[in-house]
Amino acid sequence: MKLSIVVPCFNEEEALPIFYETCEKSVSKMPVEAEYWFVDDGSKDHTLAEIKKLQEKDERVHYISFSRNFGKEAGLLAGLTAAEGDLAVTMDVDLQDPPSLLPEMYRVIMEEGYDCCAARRSSRQGEPPVRSWFAHRFYHLINRMSDTEIVDGARDYRMMKRIMVDAIIHDKEYSRFSKGIYSWVGFRTKWLSYENIERSAGKTKWSFWKLFGYAMDGIIAYSTAPLMFIAGLGLAGALIAVVALLFVVIRALIFGDPVAGWPSLVSIILFFGGLQLLCMGILAMYISKIYLETKKRPVYIVREKK
Repeated sequence: MKLSIVVPCFNEEEALPIFYETCEKSVSKMPVEAEYWFVDDGSKDHTLAEIKKLQEKDERVHYISFSRNFGKEAGLLAGLTAAEGDLAVTMDVDLQDPPSLLPEMYRVIMEEGYDCCAARRSSRQGEPPVRSWFAHRFYHLINRMSDTEIVDGARDYRMMKRIMVDAIIHDKEYSRFSKGIYSWVGFRTKWLSYENIERSAGKTKWSFWKLFGYAMDGIIAYSTAPLMFIAGLGLAGALIAVVALLFVVIRALIFGDPVAGWPSLVSIILFFGGLQLLCMGILAMYISKIYLETKKRPVYIVREKK
């Protein structure tokens, strides 16, 4: 049985040696032939040099280096495309995805008959409270809006059979949201829970606004509920307008038409103007995704591979 370990890296020169040594301790306990695929996502530091050092001492280490930073989603796709194993596992290099779970993941797939064994954080201890609150709200929201279930606390850390890996890489969409793709392709999945773990080295590359944008990508990719919201908002606005018009006409017939209420009129105009801009913004996000998909640009460009 061959296991491919796919690891996207962006400015992770400090974490790489620690990850390799820690991961090897777990891999050595498994009856597998392992290979590593490190994906250098346009790093500005010495990440690629560190990967090449690992390759010099271990022929099982391979790498893909992008021409620029294309993002983690591109790194995951490139690594899975290059992987040759009967099983493939995707994980972060910062050790927030504990390699100690690898033997249990392997056991679950081989003995319990699952196609995939995935990891989820049971807590977010150590994260800023605001980020944790928004993360929980995102999972709650997307599961209410979409038919594709995404488990709260789900990581990109998972071991998969070849059949599931092939299904993922055959999904050719440009704007990728892996957590949604994993769920959409299906297959039997078992979840393993673990406590949140701090990074082994370096700093996180995910700011609050990057995570917010990533969440919006996920909602747009796997739900049309925002469009239904716009339609419902438009219908409600039309009904309110009809009721208000009848009220104005009846009041004018009974009490005359005194010149009054322009502050309230201005407020109403501004309110509905804001709603229109909101609706146009939601539509624009969907249209922008269509625009990117129709361009047929590659998800990533490889500068060097070995």
